[in-house]
Amino acid sequence: MDEDQVQRKRRENEENSTRERARLIGLPYLDTRDFEQTVELIPDLVEVSDMRKNFIIPLQKGHGEEHYQFMVTSQTPRSLIETLHEEYENNGERVDFFLISGSAYKNFMLRYDPPKEVHYDDIRIANDGDSETITEVSHTLNTVATDKVFDFLIEQADKLGASDIHIENMREEIRIRMRVDGILHPVAILDKSRYRILMGELSSRANVSTASNQPQSGHMQQEIYRDGASHLLNIRVETIPTMYGQDAVLRLFNFDEQLLNLNLLGLSDLELANIEEVVSHPRGLVLMVGPTGSGKSTTLYSILNALNTTDRKIITLEDPIEYGITGISQIPIHTNDGGSFAEGLRSVLRLDPDVVMVGEIRDADTAKTAIQASITGHLVLSSFHANSTSAAFARMIDLIGTNPIFANSIRLLMAQRLVRKLAPTKESYQPDAATQDYIRKAMDGLGLDLSNITLYRPVASDEYPFGYKGRTVIMEQMIVSEDIQAYLRGDISDINTRAIERDAMRHGMLTLEQKGILAALNGETTLEEVSRVV
Repeated sequence: MDEDQVQRKRRENEENSTRERARLIGLPYLDTRDFEQTVELIPDLVEVSDMRKNFIIPLQKGHGEEHYQFMVTSQTPRSLIETLHEEYENNGERVDFFLISGSAYKNFMLRYDPPKEVHYDDIRIANDGDSETITEVSHTLNTVATDKVFDFLIEQADKLGASDIHIENMREEIRIRMRVDGILHPVAILDKSRYRILMGELSSRANVSTASNQPQSGHMQQEIYRDGASHLLNIRVETIPTMYGQDAVLRLFNFDEQLLNLNLLGLSDLELANIEEVVSHPRGLVLMVGPTGSGKSTTLYSILNALNTTDRKIITLEDPIEYGITGISQIPIHTNDGGSFAEGLRSVLRLDPDVVMVGEIRDADTAKTAIQASITGHLVLSSFHANSTSAAFARMIDLIGTNPIFANSIRLLMAQRLVRKLAPTKESYQPDAATQDYIRKAMDGLGLDLSNITLYRPVASDEYPFGYKGRTVIMEQMIVSEDIQAYLRGDISDINTRAIERDAMRHGMLTLEQKGILAALNGETTLEEVSRVV
């Protein structure tokens, strides 16, 4: 789904919400998308300052029968609507009010009161060795107005699809880097004088101290307005003191509730069917495995969204809450302040939930509590740090021990990585003999015709400067069969990652390496990209 489609989808969701809100409060709903850029403005009926203060826009000025029309939002004071209604009726005039969305209101206000600030050039990501682009971007950021530079940086990062902004102090300057499609790119070098500005904004918005000599965590939000729609960006802030000042990493979470959909993750039909079959059962533990930045949260949220029906009670325990989902009870667990997932989980089980998501299993206490919950009628979802599903299964046994009662508790483990997708400009090539031998050995036993192997490489262009566009999921799924359960029961004394993986592969599991090679053979990504992330 490209950026235009995402923006249209967000606007559609916003309009649907506004339509429902209008029904609840008893006002007619008006969809302005077809005319908000073309309808004639009425500048002399309401002062611009009052439009901003009261969230009201004139739509039609009375003529003939003296019929006036105004557009209002959910933030417009109801007392104002009632007062205006009474005033116009007392003058023998008719007045109507229509509820419009927040994005519609902003679009009208941009026409009534267009911004007067300077428009700066968009930030561009430099190729390796392209110092000219870094110099140009540095000049732009160093000339952005003091009160705009922080917002501009975040807006540009969101526009580029960056997942992180890194603000790094050096002796005489500040380096800005952004992670785009999983790769960290140098963006700009800023004057040291900008450090105070950036940290001042972080201090006030994310509640972190500029004087602290300890690592800190914070959270902030910023509304991004672009292409006729707006969305709320959740930003996790981490700071750490260094030799020359506090470095900061801003992690950008651009979750849209309607886009948290398993069908949008790029999974195969079989992978989707495996997830849907397991989570359709009322109990069991499902583990998401992978390093930071591998998309675990998005997959878990998408599963929760699929389960989010009116007949289920869903509770999450998170540190921190990355995105709010309507209809789900989400509880923050402040582990830095002494809170624990295990204690939180024991508490919420008394609330009779059907589904519980634990942000992360980090210790034996949390692992045992999650297992006990999964065998007493709850579906438990959680993330776990390990390199593969078999490594996660072995480590989980190490945490909880072997016990026949636990045999049916863990139902599915999923390990995933995000690899960059090749842009349409890609070109095919025949790999050398050593690479072909490696592929044939890794894919042995899958029944593939590998007599003529073709791979693909990125080709840069103006539209795709690195030859890649976006990322896709490669996923390893271990369905816990009878043979795998034997390790939990204690029937097998030699519990090691390779043995577990071998048994899982015998039952049809494809490893992350194999899934990555398949994606490379299909032209979705490159073998080098698979080697980088797996």
